[in-house]
Amino acid sequence: MSTTAELLKGAAELFPDEVVTQAHVRHLDLPFGAGRFALITLDNGFDHTKPTTFGPQSLANLNTALDQVEKEAAEGSIVGAGLTGKPFIFAVGADLKGVELLKKHEEALAIGKGGHDVFKRLAALAVPTFAYYNGAAMGGGVEAGLHCTYRTVSRALPAFSLPEVFLGLVPGWGGCTILPNLIGAEKAVSVIIENSLNQNKQLKGQQVFDLGIADAAFDGADFLEQSLLWTAKVLKGETEVVRPEIDRGEGWDAAVAKGRAIADSKVHGAAPAAYRALDIIEASKDGDLQKGFDAEDTALADLIMGGELRSGIYAFNLVQKRAKRPAGAPDKSLARPVTKVGVVGAGLMASQLALLFLRRLEVPVVLTDIDQERVDKGVGYVHAEIEKLLGKGRINQDKANRLKGLVSGVLDKAEGFADADFIIEAVFEEMSVKQKVFAEVEAVAPAHAILATNTSSLSVSEMASKLRHPERVVGFHFFNPVAILPLLEIVRGEQTDDASLATAFGVAKKLKKTAVLTKDAPAFVVNRILTRFMGEIQNVIDEGTPVVTAEKAIEPLGLPMSPLVLLELVGPAIGLHVSETLNRAFPERFTVSPNLKAVVEAGKRGFYVYNAENGFKPELDPEVAALLKQGDSVLTEEQVRDRVLDAVAQEIGLMLEEGVVAEAQDIDLCLITGAGWPFHLGGITPYLDREGVSERVNGKKFLAPGLASVPA
Repeated sequence: MSTTAELLKGAAELFPDEVVTQAHVRHLDLPFGAGRFALITLDNGFDHTKPTTFGPQSLANLNTALDQVEKEAAEGSIVGAGLTGKPFIFAVGADLKGVELLKKHEEALAIGKGGHDVFKRLAALAVPTFAYYNGAAMGGGVEAGLHCTYRTVSRALPAFSLPEVFLGLVPGWGGCTILPNLIGAEKAVSVIIENSLNQNKQLKGQQVFDLGIADAAFDGADFLEQSLLWTAKVLKGETEVVRPEIDRGEGWDAAVAKGRAIADSKVHGAAPAAYRALDIIEASKDGDLQKGFDAEDTALADLIMGGELRSGIYAFNLVQKRAKRPAGAPDKSLARPVTKVGVVGAGLMASQLALLFLRRLEVPVVLTDIDQERVDKGVGYVHAEIEKLLGKGRINQDKANRLKGLVSGVLDKAEGFADADFIIEAVFEEMSVKQKVFAEVEAVAPAHAILATNTSSLSVSEMASKLRHPERVVGFHFFNPVAILPLLEIVRGEQTDDASLATAFGVAKKLKKTAVLTKDAPAFVVNRILTRFMGEIQNVIDEGTPVVTAEKAIEPLGLPMSPLVLLELVGPAIGLHVSETLNRAFPERFTVSPNLKAVVEAGKRGFYVYNAENGFKPELDPEVAALLKQGDSVLTEEQVRDRVLDAVAQEIGLMLEEGVVAEAQDIDLCLITGAGWPFHLGGITPYLDREGVSERVNGKKFLAPGLASVPA
């Protein structure tokens, strides 16, 4: 049997680039004469912008620190030991860069076992142990604290989570086993499954205390001082920690069943991590921790060697790293300052844009439209949203007044835009309308002003073609709802110059959006792929496959919503319009569905109706069913899925050949941030590679081996 030290030494050799966390031991005398105390501080030597992680060498350092503390506890020279982090950070879990490098099941097993062996020592010390969650704590950081006897939390702590399931792992260093035994299965399922699958929702310090994960909560200003006072009282017996009785009967089983229902609704069985975590929680009901730890080790190793985790890490790297350095963006030094923004239009989309520019740039924003009533409505919307932020305590009264004072509306473009640096149009999706608007704006705007279009599918080059200065026109395509979806497709027209493009990227960054550069090709990235995807589903329905079969066929992808529910969200008329645009560009691949046309002409909002009697589940609208004219070719779910995925793989292959984006990674980044495509798939291309679709259709995979898969 390898010792923990040997296990970690072997793992550290596989990962020479680890950012190593030190575990510093210092001694202090507790207040009230409670005795001598050993405090271990986790610190990687960087400030809070580089959070502390646990790679193999970092675990080995904690292990060495525990050698010393264990000896002191055994000989009676300390009364307790504590674990805390550097300013603003406790620890944010395993170092994923190391996990990516693992090639063998036994290497992955060593990571699980190594973490358990070190953390278990916190529970096994001869004196009580205390975790002081002073700052951000995630994954393995949270779990290190769970192995301690007691925990305190800072009310200023901004982010606390077990995000493993979100990435395709399980909390494998004690989380699945200890947490339900500490706070009960229902709350544990909420933290481990529900929050993870809800876009990795974070807990704040007070919530950590309210859930019973921490035994005490203190304000951030003097958190450690207050924690040590509390520790002294606990050790002297003056403060007793009472934890509620855990329901190990039907309540536990019901919580696991609820977890399975949540996992089914989010990933539809398409991703194993949530189900593996639930199996461990279910098996932990009898309180046998070691059995749970062994199950965690096995699950961790299996998942590390599976495609889902590699896709999850790939997606994480796209969103955290690639998104911050957009491929193909010009040098940011070319960007011009933006001190005033103009918005053409005052409808819902234009008003949402005005609010976003106002909140993020905090510069004057002026809306224009064709009549005063619309202008007033647009400005009124922005004011109402600012009031909502004030009501929720997100901004104070001063800021609310200032923001309201910065937004205005005028009818006369010359009056509104004469000193604007960035003008965006959000008017009707019709080329002639947009060209007319741009001609009017160019006549009154300063020579340096960027003219941006929020078009979802029309040619930016054609829109700019009749202007005197087409080089300053750029596509700036947001996704609805603007406040929620991070993606911004920045489109370079044929004439767009580097300074205009650099300014657009600079503005995108201030708007806190994920900007991806795309070529001026029909429907750009997300709408082109989704339209091909939806078009193929529509085709099989038109040919004769029942709606329910076509929809169910796509469930294994674990998409956030079914295709026809998505169509409802987008609006059938917009879906039809984009399909018509793409049909004109690529008639051999993009069809215009006569049934979709009939649904739009009948004024229907979608294919489904929702009734209270059936719990608001989508049911085919009888009026829509009466409109549908179908052929007699009925496909199975598997045949539908193959056909749809083949179409998507073909379209992505063609887009990459055309140079619509720099690489397949940009397509995945667009689908994750603009269409909510599942993280656990890594977007779409790793899934197509994994399922063999890429090679079947294009003769090769989209991604190099090891990028979103286990390295060869």
